[in-house]
Amino acid sequence: MQIFSRVVEAGTFAGAAKTLSIPRSTVSKAIQDLESMLGVSLLQRTTRSLRLTPNGSFYYDHCLQMLREIESVEAAFTDSANLPRGLLRVDMTSSFARAVVLPSIDVFLDRYPNLDLILTLGDRTVDLIQEGIDCVVRAGTPQSSALLVARNIGSFEWMTCASPRYIEQHGVPSSLDSLAQHKVVEFHSGRTGRTTDWHFTAPEGEQVVGVRGRLAVNDTDAYISCGLEGLGLIRIASYLAAPHLEAGRLVRVLPEHRGPAVPLSVLYPRNRHLSPSVRAFVDWIVVLARDWTKIRP
Repeated sequence: MQIFSRVVEAGTFAGAAKTLSIPRSTVSKAIQDLESMLGVSLLQRTTRSLRLTPNGSFYYDHCLQMLREIESVEAAFTDSANLPRGLLRVDMTSSFARAVVLPSIDVFLDRYPNLDLILTLGDRTVDLIQEGIDCVVRAGTPQSSALLVARNIGSFEWMTCASPRYIEQHGVPSSLDSLAQHKVVEFHSGRTGRTTDWHFTAPEGEQVVGVRGRLAVNDTDAYISCGLEGLGLIRIASYLAAPHLEAGRLVRVLPEHRGPAVPLSVLYPRNRHLSPSVRAFVDWIVVLARDWTKIRP
């Protein structure tokens, strides 16, 4: 049932095999044996994809229900068989990983010695099921999806910052309108393929400033380095700005013009049997992120 459910979710035998860490031939034989045992065809196979037959759709719905019930029963026991184990694949942005996750990841790994973690870094849109990723951490309001569960793990705000060197040479912007007279470093999003505007909250609603600069970068670490070097004003997440503000390497400017709060979420497939490994990581990242990403004044 687990193999069949994963084939349906992945859309291919190869995709299911990858997420289960078993050979493709094992997946194919399991489906053949299942159909032979039931005496019906569950999947319509084409050269490019798989489709559920009416019998397959009926069987899949009941598989999910029974797998959830089995999980609930097993969760009632506390023996070692239910401890997180195996391979866990997680995707998140490199900046969040470096600032929040990696400094504490040894605590998570020490807590679960039978668990191996593959951490992929990026901000592109990923297909969790097709790519065999167990969960992702993303900023922004998640789109409503029948396939994914989104659990909020905290929030942050965008802060406008400059280095003391920049302020000494160019002064401090006095208003949003004065940003046009200042040097600004642009951030070029690899996900959207364009530079990002700056959003501010105001009594009359959200205000968007389309900043323009002579220098643009597409990497968060490089972007922060530009600000530290005094190459222009930058706008970064509050949890990334905090250590530089506390050390005096950056100064917050336009503090009266705050950015809207940005939610952080961990997302994982809704229909997948939620393994102890995924549950353990989600519970751990919730506690970790809410401490690190709380908005500081």
